[in-house]
Amino acid sequence: MKEKKRIPTDGEPIQWKSPFAALGNVTLPPATTDQLAAARTPPPPASKKHRGRVDIIRQTAHRGGKTVTVVTGFVGISQTEQERLAKRMQTACGAGGTVKEGRIEIQGDQRETIASLLTEAGFRPVFAGG
Repeated sequence: MKEKKRIPTDGEPIQWKSPFAALGNVTLPPATTDQLAAARTPPPPASKKHRGRVDIIRQTAHRGGKTVTVVTGFVGISQTEQERLAKRMQTACGAGGTVKEGRIEIQGDQRETIASLLTEAGFRPVFAGG
């Protein structure tokens, strides 16, 4: 049976071995000028092509009085890309959210923040409903 390691509680120093101690002796090869230039070059700007109209709706129905911002009308966008876009919206709004049945739902009334993110992503956001 494997013996359990106990941490001393009487004040004596803890015997701890760092898993990164072996990396202290490793040296990296010097970077070439091409590698340094590539590291400093900013990524190419995202294309600003028009990706279609999306509707931004504020809903409270069937949600116990809680407000939810719903983005619908995505055409030609994969589920994976919708999830990435929803994650960016959640981070920017500081709120939770989900992707359900081809629409993105973000908690709270976040219409303005979501509209700016969708514009940056190349969509044409339109406020619809209440």
